[in-house]
Formats: sequence, C-alpha cells, structure tokens
Amino acid sequence: MLFFCIACWEANFLKMATSLGANIYNRQNWEDADFPILCQTCLGENPYIRMTKEKYGKECKICARPFTVFRWCPGTRMRFKKTEVCQTCSKMKNVCQTCLLDLEYGLPIQVRDTGLSIKDDVPKSDVNKEYYTQNMEREIGNSDGTRPVGLLGKAPSSSDMLLKLARTTPYYKRNRPHICSFWVKGECKRGEECPYRHEKPTDPDDPLADQNIKDRYYGINDPVADKLLKRASTMPRLDTPEDKSISTLYVGGLGDSITDSELRNHFYQFGEIRTTTIVQRQQCAFIQFATRQAAELAAEKSFNKLIIKGRRLNVKWGRSQGARGKEGREREGVTEMGMKLEPVPGLPGALPPPPADEDAPTNYFNLGPNSAPPVMNISLPPPPGVAMPPPGFGPPMFHSMDPMAIPHPIGMRPPGHVHYPSQDPQRMGAHASRHGGS
Repeated sequence: MLFFCIACWEANFLKMATSLGANIYNRQNWEDADFPILCQTCLGENPYIRMTKEKYGKECKICARPFTVFRWCPGTRMRFKKTEVCQTCSKMKNVCQTCLLDLEYGLPIQVRDTGLSIKDDVPKSDVNKEYYTQNMEREIGNSDGTRPVGLLGKAPSSSDMLLKLARTTPYYKRNRPHICSFWVKGECKRGEECPYRHEKPTDPDDPLADQNIKDRYYGINDPVADKLLKRASTMPRLDTPEDKSISTLYVGGLGDSITDSELRNHFYQFGEIRTTTIVQRQQCAFIQFATRQAAELAAEKSFNKLIIKGRRLNVKWGRSQGARGKEGREREGVTEMGMKLEPVPGLPGALPPPPADEDAPTNYFNLGPNSAPPVMNISLPPPPGVAMPPPGFGPPMFHSMDPMAIPHPIGMRPPGHVHYPSQDPQRMGAHASRHGGS
C-alpha cells in the first residue's frame, strides 16, 4: 500500500512538472518553432500548401518533450501528415521531422551511419537522455546551423555506398493514403469518394510492415535499412577492360538539358580530356581521356555516383574498334578465325531476290495487248468569273484511250498543255476567222 502511494505521488509530480503553468527548466525549454524541418517528399509537390500550427501540441516520440506540431496535406489525393519529433532531435540526426530520413541522401539513419562508419549512441534512459539533449542543444546554439553536430558533423562528407543508394528525386508515392480497411472486408460504401486507397494490402508477415519509429531513429532493427544494405552488397560493379588502349567512357541518360560544358566540368578533375562527343539522338556522350590512368579514375569515381541536374547518369567503359568489328563479324556468321558458322536449324530461309532481267514483262494486271480500258480524264474547271459552256459546245469531259477510236481535235494536245475554255475558238459562237487573222 505504501508503494502504491509513492507511485501515485511520483505520477502527480511529473504531471505537475510538465503542466503549462509550471515555471521550471523543462517548461522553459519546450520547443516553439515557426516552420518545420522537412524533406522535399514530405513537403509535397504543391508549392502552395496550408499548414496548421499547434503550439505544444504533442510530446516528441524520442525525447518526450512537448513541441510545436505542424499538420498539412502535401497534395491532391494525399493523406495529411504531421511532425513526429521535435526539432532538437531532428537536428541531432539531420533527419526530417516526419519520415526520419536523412535530409542529404534520403536514406534511413542506419544506412547513413553504416556508410559513414559512425556509431552515434544516443542514451535511451530518461535522465541520460535529458542530459544528452541539453548538451546537444547547447552545441547547436553555438554552431552556424549549416552542418550537423556531434559525431555526424565530424564524419567524412560522403561515401561511395551512399552516393550509389542516394535518392535524387522526391518519392511522392510515399504520401499516398492508407489502405481502406472497410474495402478489404468488402464493406466500404463510399466508392470513389473514399479518401483511402482501394488496393490489396501487402503481406502482414512482410518485415517492411513492422517498423518502429524509435528503432528507425536509433538506427537499429530497421527493415528498410536492411533491405537497402543488401541491395548495396549486390550492386553491379564496373570491370576495367583488359585492352589498355581504351580510354573512352560512355555516359548515358543525358536527357535534353545536359550540355557539353557541364560534362567537362565534372570529368576534367580526373585528367586531361581529349574529345567530348554528344549524341543527342541517343541521349549519350563519349568522353575520351588523354591517358588510361585518368579514364580509370573517372570511371571509379563516377560509376553509379554521377548526378547532374538531378539526373543519375549511367557511366560505362567504351569499346575498342576491334571489339566492334568482332561483333560485326559474329553478326554476319563468321568467327574471329575466319571460319563460317553453321546456320541455326529451324529458322526460315532467306526470301528469293527479285528478277534482275531488264526485259521482264511489266504487265502486272495480265491485260491483253488491245484491251486497254478507257481512262477517265476530267478537264480542269474554268477560271474564276468564266461561265461553263453549254452542253455540246465545249470539249468532251471523257477521252477514250481506245487506239481504234477517232480522236477529238481538242483532245490531241501536247503533254503538259492545259486547255482553258476561254481559249476555245468555237466558244459562244465565235468565228475562227476572227482569231485566225490576229
């Protein structure tokens, strides 16, 4: 009974210590911010968003101190999001207040710490956590705010693994609404007006479905981080070609905005560049270095790491002329030793070539020599302002192509000559002698 009274007294004391009216150290250090610390994905693609601000709305899920909570909708047909940790905890790890992903690479804290080879042990007990937070707040206040604090600020600036795994563009699908539980049970009656997703849920036994915000912050037992680390261990590597004469790198995925000068600005740091060729139709480029050593250094520092204007470029080794000639010979069915390869059985044969005889008949319709059909030849309309001649006075509309028929005098005009009714001597009763003397 005495133990129960002591527990009740401690609970009442803690409640009084964290109340709004208590003027103690913890109350004075509650967070009051004007804008959250967010990544581009959580902020959304809409440049005009409306946020609600609740002063001391909730306690931080890491340090358990009240902080200012922001709530907003990142876009159309997206779910509302809010800040989960205070800005002090966010600055200590350089992460977003909502998703707890690194602000520079967009990766989980466990992946980032593994890539930078650091181990930042944040205390988990209440007393040690409060003491550690106060010291970090003092260090944050003395810094300029442009670099992280603690062990993260002393770590190297980048890592090859982080550059390979880093996300270059926002992933807005992460802001989609949750799956409608009523639709899964077949009981949702909202239809298209339902703000939740009508999709099949993922496997509940999937490790990615079991995530803890504290484990994600401390960098332990994070299933998303484990998946990314496994992907990093199985990523392809760029093998150096055995031909020492190759000093050209292939750069793919340029797009329409990357120019020659931007490529030179990146690759000139590795050595002298002999030529730079951009194939705009294929959206690729070929960078030829003066030495093989410079090309090897550029390939090592740029493979799966080269990002220009937000685009991750594909860097590979170029091929020599001999290798391309070998591929052409193999495509024609001839080996490198000059031996003819046997055709693959079961493939259809080649089509027969067309007849090369110049005297071959061209009667494609199987018509007789004297069976030329009549061809309709419609005369051109008269010029504007000239009336059509009455029937029987003008030239015939149809000309027979029968060689035995008597041709009309007007129909026998030279090729290319255009007959106008205004030039007809018999038009409208005119006499031939009137035009003959002129």
